[in-house]
Amino acid sequence: MASAGKEYLTTAIRRLKYYKELADRTFAQLEDPDFHYQPATESNSIAVIIQHMAGNMLSRWTNFLTEDGEKEWRRRDEEFTVHDYSRDQLLELWNRGWDCLLGALQSLNQDDLLRTVYIRSEPMSAMDAINRQLAHYPYHIGQIVYLGKMMRDTQWQNLSIPRGQSAAYNKSAGTRDPAKKF
Repeated sequence: MASAGKEYLTTAIRRLKYYKELADRTFAQLEDPDFHYQPATESNSIAVIIQHMAGNMLSRWTNFLTEDGEKEWRRRDEEFTVHDYSRDQLLELWNRGWDCLLGALQSLNQDDLLRTVYIRSEPMSAMDAINRQLAHYPYHIGQIVYLGKMMRDTQWQNLSIPRGQSAAYNKSAGTRDPAKKF
């Protein structure tokens, strides 16, 4: 039987991979200019959200157990600056951030979960730091999906159960957890 700590790490990684897939499936539906669409002056484009998430991931998960999660080399304000990155550059940045995050999590063991880590000098357990990011990243991925859906409109390919098809889904496929495939 797996320990609670091992199960926690396994499920945290599975959930994060599921949310990454939602964003990846959104990116696949976008035209290159869509990455830079900004619906309002104070809104972020998908490109800016990618820049921010990648910067956060690289900062938080590089030397996760031994260094403060807000690295001196991080330039957070620049993450919210509009750059003219191509789709390929954005996806490379996106994947580099995710590789750092997933690599760090996969290197942990259950004993690491109660170790104290720091984010902006605030002490917390490693488990709490993971939970913090389990809330932060899906928040931004929801923004990415919403923007993609808004731009693609009637061409949008649903990422989950389409409207009005819950009963048919439950009857044919059952209510299985889509995150468990990871």
